[in-house]
Amino acid sequence: MSNKEFEATAYEPCHSGGLSDSGTSVFDPVLCELSYAWYTREGDRVIDPFAGGSVRGIVASHMGRRYTGVELRPEQVEANREQAAEICASDAPEWIMGDSARIDELVPSDGYDFMFTCPPYADLEVYSDDPDDISNMPHGEFIEAYRAIMAKAVAKLADDRFAVVVIGDARDREGFYYNLPGITVQAMEDAGARYYNEAILVTPAGSLPIRAGKQFTASRKLGKTHQNVLTFVKGDPKRATERLGDVVIPDMTGEE
Repeated sequence: MSNKEFEATAYEPCHSGGLSDSGTSVFDPVLCELSYAWYTREGDRVIDPFAGGSVRGIVASHMGRRYTGVELRPEQVEANREQAAEICASDAPEWIMGDSARIDELVPSDGYDFMFTCPPYADLEVYSDDPDDISNMPHGEFIEAYRAIMAKAVAKLADDRFAVVVIGDARDREGFYYNLPGITVQAMEDAGARYYNEAILVTPAGSLPIRAGKQFTASRKLGKTHQNVLTFVKGDPKRATERLGDVVIPDMTGEE
């Protein structure tokens, strides 16, 4: 499956990919493929507490993983299901509509094999006017809700399993960074998932050089073209790795 195919069909409220024709950001499917290949094996169950877009679910299905995501907005859940119906031949991903603050109730089963998610970057992009949508909460409330959701999601993981959180940073109204990557690390560590790997996903610059030039002259603020890909382990990393065996990256292009 190609990036082009995803860009034409999958819309993702996360800043870790390029833009679709609608201007909505698209989660990077190559990052999905690598994450599943590195940290899961075929048949594993994936939990996603911020399942705004379809990409993580669709890639999971194509790679033989069983995906369950929770998303607050009914229109997004419906769009995800429609996209999956067009693309996934079998083992369709599951999207549950509801507030991720209730993921412990909405997803009754435990023992998931991988947590993979891309949370809102604070109020950088507000996705709805729903009061339960953490993207439009005041920052203090956002952090409290975010930490609680991450803790409940980690609790869904079996022991000796990996988790990947893709997160960028955002600025407050005075121009200072919130340090969302650091907040994420602390939230995951407090939930029982230890910080294990970090990678940087470089995203397309687009019009950033032009915009950043004007911004830098006015404020000395640098433009941002990367996201943090943070890996955590719940339990023993050696046992988590031994469970997976060899890394296998399947051909998802459909070509012989």
